[in-house]
Amino acid sequence: MRILVSDDVSEKGVALLREHFDVDVKTNMPPAELLECIGNYDGLVTRSQTQVTEEVIAAAKNLKVIGRAGVGVDNINIPAATARGIVVVNAPEGNTIAAVEHTIGMTLAMTRHIPQAHQSIQEGKWDRKSFTGIQLSGKTLGIIGVGRIGSRVAKRMQAMEMTTIGYDPYITEERARQVGVELVDFDTLLARSDYITLHTPLTKETRNMVDAAAIAKMKDGVRLVNCARGECFDVHAIADAIKAGKVAGAAIDVYPDEPLTLDNNPFLGMFNVVQTSHLGASTIEAQEGVAVDVAYGVIDALNGKPVMNAVNMAPIPKSVAAVIEPYFSLAERMGTIAIYLADGPVEDLDIEYTGALSETETQHLTTAFLKGFLSPSRPDSVNYDTAPGLAKKRNLNVKESKSHKTGYYSTAITVKIKTSSGEHFIAGTLFDGKDPKIVQIDQYSVDFDPKGYLLLVPHIDQPNMIGQIATILGKAAININGMQVGRTTESGTNIMAVAVDDDIPNDILLQLSGIEGILDVKLIHCEE
Repeated sequence: MRILVSDDVSEKGVALLREHFDVDVKTNMPPAELLECIGNYDGLVTRSQTQVTEEVIAAAKNLKVIGRAGVGVDNINIPAATARGIVVVNAPEGNTIAAVEHTIGMTLAMTRHIPQAHQSIQEGKWDRKSFTGIQLSGKTLGIIGVGRIGSRVAKRMQAMEMTTIGYDPYITEERARQVGVELVDFDTLLARSDYITLHTPLTKETRNMVDAAAIAKMKDGVRLVNCARGECFDVHAIADAIKAGKVAGAAIDVYPDEPLTLDNNPFLGMFNVVQTSHLGASTIEAQEGVAVDVAYGVIDALNGKPVMNAVNMAPIPKSVAAVIEPYFSLAERMGTIAIYLADGPVEDLDIEYTGALSETETQHLTTAFLKGFLSPSRPDSVNYDTAPGLAKKRNLNVKESKSHKTGYYSTAITVKIKTSSGEHFIAGTLFDGKDPKIVQIDQYSVDFDPKGYLLLVPHIDQPNMIGQIATILGKAAININGMQVGRTTESGTNIMAVAVDDDIPNDILLQLSGIEGILDVKLIHCEE
């Protein structure tokens, strides 16, 4: 597979990608050149410069994943990528601390006029009176967006003895209390805050969130900080408010139109404004961190694995991932086996999680099962992003349930497949917390690894069944690398699970089916 890196990305991330794929680094490409070459690549890694438009995505015939080495994905057309089944990956954690520290640095620089005092010294002056500032201690900080970055800003500013209030419709009161933030509505935050800092993504709701109308509701002498998304601030309204004396100061790192020039900078010549050139993530550690994080996401996506930091599917919190990640392979392989078991059109899938899995979020394991279930019929178009949508298009009724009751296995996944001709069951678990095992097929208790080529043969419990099957496979030069016989609680029938090295031709399968006492023969191909 081939990867295009179209922006400046840390070499650590590029080196990691090169361990797995062919990587071309082509930065500063004109849009026409990107359109011409993108069809040759399976993956694209960008920062903020490359605009991944609907037109680019339409030309990307082989593209399976887009990686953004950073948090914001404003430069990527997410709906177009999702419609094409392209996974979009970002790096939400890698530059968090850098953004937090820059926010605090900008706040202090604005409050104490540090850049202006430095410039005065450079000019040979010794002026103390002009640069008198104020203290943060005792002031109220209003945080718009109390997420990864906003919550960390709150903690650090609490150490500066600031009162922290926040507006965020997506977090709970309990979470806000944990980080020492009082949740308030937007207008209350505007009215009470001495300082306001914004930490939200760019959406329809947050575009120009701080505009002239919002400023009118603020305290006189408020100070504003934006190290998040430039389009969330109406910079011209803020500049006007500074000139009018309503806003006492601003610290701005991001802008609606970048790069900023002498022609489009509304804050030129303003003494009480501190500006930087989109430096929130510009630390060595952050650049390496986002590059490595997004590289792992791209590698997982192209290897058909679940992506923890995908943008266009529900993210997986680290606490949840720690529990469910070992079960992904099991769930996907159970899905593959399930579709082979079905004797007719599937109407319902009932997936039950027990033990430790009943105590956590399991939506992503259900998605893994659906990926395995749908892949045999659509191997080129099913991934963790597209599987739920394809299941809906097929009118599959998928029911997910959890039970605290455990059977023989403390933690297990059990699936009931309802078809037009009957029902089938499959159950799986992990041995030693890491090795996937199938432990039930229909009424049979089994114990086999769901990988490679598997021959499932229910048969009458009578002598020489194993011998006849082994003889036919041996004559066809098909190597058996494992075999296990499972019995039912009802006497009379068994099931044989035979692991073989290679695919089995149809004529050999017909010979196996012709053995007296064989009830069915199914060849299943699970990923290694």
